[in-house]
Amino acid sequence: MSELYDIIIVGGGPAGMTAGLYLARARMKALLLEGMMCGGQILTTDVVENYPGFPHGIRGSELAGHMQKQCERFGLPVRNETVARIERAKTQGGPIGVSLEGGERLETHAVIIATGARWNQLGIPGEKELSGKGVSYCATCDGPLFKGKDVVVIGGGDTALEDALFLTKFAASVTIVHRRDTLRATKILQERARENKKIAFSFNSIAVEIKGSARVEGVIIKDVAKGIQKILKADGVFVLIGVTPNSGLAKGVVTLDENGYIITDDEMRTSANGIFACGDVRRKILRQVVTAAGEAATAAVSAQRYVEHLKGTEYK
Repeated sequence: MSELYDIIIVGGGPAGMTAGLYLARARMKALLLEGMMCGGQILTTDVVENYPGFPHGIRGSELAGHMQKQCERFGLPVRNETVARIERAKTQGGPIGVSLEGGERLETHAVIIATGARWNQLGIPGEKELSGKGVSYCATCDGPLFKGKDVVVIGGGDTALEDALFLTKFAASVTIVHRRDTLRATKILQERARENKKIAFSFNSIAVEIKGSARVEGVIIKDVAKGIQKILKADGVFVLIGVTPNSGLAKGVVTLDENGYIITDDEMRTSANGIFACGDVRRKILRQVVTAAGEAATAAVSAQRYVEHLKGTEYK
């Protein structure tokens, strides 16, 4: 008979580790599953300046390390395994199945999905090499690092224009590169961007290479109609072409929105009994380390109460 866990956390980013920390301190029989290194997207973030408690900022990898050590201190078990799928309980209150890519199947009373999301990438030379060294996917996270600098924003939707406007608070100039001759963003955002003297546009253009050695120095763009290339000098490149949630393992198990994000209530409960979600994989308006941590604390407490109710051990 397989071991039955109280709660399995899927994903080892800030949300997953925070949930694990709370459950380990509550002495629940919990397990965290993470296919790669714990830390998630912050492992590639140069400096995190908006997480409370670090007035001078902290490197993303260092913050992730602190979180993991805190989990280890309270005895949270972590396995480097990739989850293939999650199965609903076959009976009301019955065990939930968690199948690993290697074929092993685990059983648990509850699951917290904290698999995060991934920024859509361009896949061009220099992007990966300079990620965290001038290449960013989040203006809210990294905008203040570019005070007085020239930056390029790639994208033409609402997020791209909202972030471009945000960047004008810090950057000396912002150039928006868009592959079409018209923007996809809502009209009010287009009007605000066109009226902002710091913002310039390069339409009918795509980025083909990001240049730089230690840090970003410029972007080579190509006119899609004429085939002519030119370089835009820049200290930073913000790739803002969308985000894809890592929710494939939950498809058909819990309710997703039209973009693939998991829908939860305020207590992080999904549409399936015993399955909770937190962090960037759930539908919300802000994707930051601090919001992931807050949601994870809520998910952990909700899952704990659910399990204690099942076992008849809740605090009266």
